[in-house]
Amino acid sequence: MTQRRTIDTRRAADALAHPDPSVRLRAAMAAGSRPDASLAQNLVDRCAVEPDFYVRDMLTWALTRLPTEVTVPLLLDALGSAAPQPRSQALHTLSKIGDITAWPAVAEHLGAEDDEVARASWRASVSLVPIGAEADLAARLAGELGRGGREVQRSLSRALAALGEHGAAAAESAGRSGDADVRGHVRDTLALMADPDAAADAQVDAARRVRGLGQRAVQGD
Repeated sequence: MTQRRTIDTRRAADALAHPDPSVRLRAAMAAGSRPDASLAQNLVDRCAVEPDFYVRDMLTWALTRLPTEVTVPLLLDALGSAAPQPRSQALHTLSKIGDITAWPAVAEHLGAEDDEVARASWRASVSLVPIGAEADLAARLAGELGRGGREVQRSLSRALAALGEHGAAAAESAGRSGDADVRGHVRDTLALMADPDAAADAQVDAARRVRGLGQRAVQGD
């Protein structure tokens, strides 16, 4: 039985690394449909290098299906990588798992130089922030206002909006900055807070696209 399981794990790992992204997507879906803790390291390793967005998202889903005592330590190890993708994917996956023990490690990346790592940490931070620490998190996020291009700024605005009154207070305080980029970003953030349905609709559409692609992959289209 142990030998058979080893063979099955090796085959699954090979499929996760297949040159065809549709094969990799089906392999990731299979890993989530039939959770096997022996694949956890393979899934985390694949997240670190997977070039296809939809496959990465399915890998994250597969990891959320495994026991947190298996996945969280592996993901925390991935946060120590020198490369951006392992860190951003680990942060994204930790936000989906929702284990608050990961909060201190997530908080260390709020000011990451790499934009994708920072964006992933912002999203994860609002999911994992401990009760009572929301105002401090909002202040730290507000310190990043004015950073980056449109997508980066939109991610930060959404994170502040998710913190409700704490995010609004921090943004309004930052609006007194002498930096025109910061003030402009604050205006956009407060506008988003006044119309949160726009952000929610975009997230729903993205989830539908991922789910639809996954269904097509299973059908072999």
